[in-house]
Amino acid sequence: MLRRSVGSQREQAAGGLHSRGRGLKLSPSRLSSLAGEKVRNPVAMARTYRIAILPGDGTGPEVIAEGRKALQAAARRFGFALETHDFDFGGERYKRTGECLPDSAIAELRGFEAIYLGAIGHPEVKPGILEKGILLRLRFELDQYINLRPVKLFPGVETPIKGKGPAEINFTVVRENTEGLYAGAGGFLRRETPQEIALQTSVNTRHGVDRCLRYAFAYAERLHEREPWRGLRPEEIEAGLRSQLTLVGKTNVLTFASDLWERRFHALGAEHPTVKRDYAHVDAACMWFVKNPEWFDVIVTDNMFGDIITDLGAMIQGGMGIAAGGNLNPEPGGVSMFEPIGGSAPRYAGQGVINPLAAICAGAMMLETLGERAAAEAIERAVAGVTAAKLKSLAAGRMGFSTSQVGDLVAEGVA
Repeated sequence: MLRRSVGSQREQAAGGLHSRGRGLKLSPSRLSSLAGEKVRNPVAMARTYRIAILPGDGTGPEVIAEGRKALQAAARRFGFALETHDFDFGGERYKRTGECLPDSAIAELRGFEAIYLGAIGHPEVKPGILEKGILLRLRFELDQYINLRPVKLFPGVETPIKGKGPAEINFTVVRENTEGLYAGAGGFLRRETPQEIALQTSVNTRHGVDRCLRYAFAYAERLHEREPWRGLRPEEIEAGLRSQLTLVGKTNVLTFASDLWERRFHALGAEHPTVKRDYAHVDAACMWFVKNPEWFDVIVTDNMFGDIITDLGAMIQGGMGIAAGGNLNPEPGGVSMFEPIGGSAPRYAGQGVINPLAAICAGAMMLETLGERAAAEAIERAVAGVTAAKLKSLAAGRMGFSTSQVGDLVAEGVA
């Protein structure tokens, strides 16, 4: 998934990602404890990142444990330290206390470089309570306005699409993450009567649209600095184009919201002459995901459409067991959150059969965002080696290995 990086936080402050690593100078013994095991060269290690860990519900703690193994292996190999702090936000805490997040949570989480999330969702808590009270609140209050979802088929992983492989399934969705239908604007009129009216308003501001589009253009622009995207024609490459950004909307029906997106897409696109601009209706995009995924390079879209098409993307890349995502605040000092997108899967909790690769890949995305690109790439190569030569399947209980054994395989590959 790291091929899809817009660049490290140290390399970008405006329109990209910004590093908040403190570079603390710590004693060798302290560095060893932070990495979890003995480091290769503790004296040389000068970079320390404070990471908030939210293991969450169901299988979340299990997959996060395996993600930590890969992160610790990368830290030892590449000479940095991870100072982690666990938070118990999730269903069990809600059952005990009746609160999703304490009042102090947001301020405390702002003090970390990143958040590493396992999963949120508890079978004994009504759907929507934890999702709104934790996930959406963190996204909105930490202003994580970009949802970044690589859709990449790893070697050895089966896709339901006949005749397609890793060369064809390799694109990224940039989803606006704090507006649209998720803004919560709406209400009821004459509720619980035969004349009831329910309104849910999609909120699209020029500010929100512009910053999402600027991020997407910068992402696409940087993506192919060395080699142009495979889908460009020779004459387009000769004309200076290097990548393609596809706006996904519904201009033929949503004539107000999609009009704003389309106008700003072309206005801002003029500032990025190396990025080819394309457009697809959301229904057509779903069709082409299945028929010709190789037509896509980078996609930018609104909150609801992005939520829908990224689940489809997860299935064509092999399923939820490999799909990772980031909720990004790309501004200087912003705190971003990384997670597997498959959910808490409570029916598999405690059995040691869940696939941890999505969480491990989310950890790699986190390192990439923190500026540890080499470490992130090492994790991704290790994951690719495991999928290509080790696993029988990505499905829970059919991998041929336990959850912890898969984590061990990846950690060994990183080391």
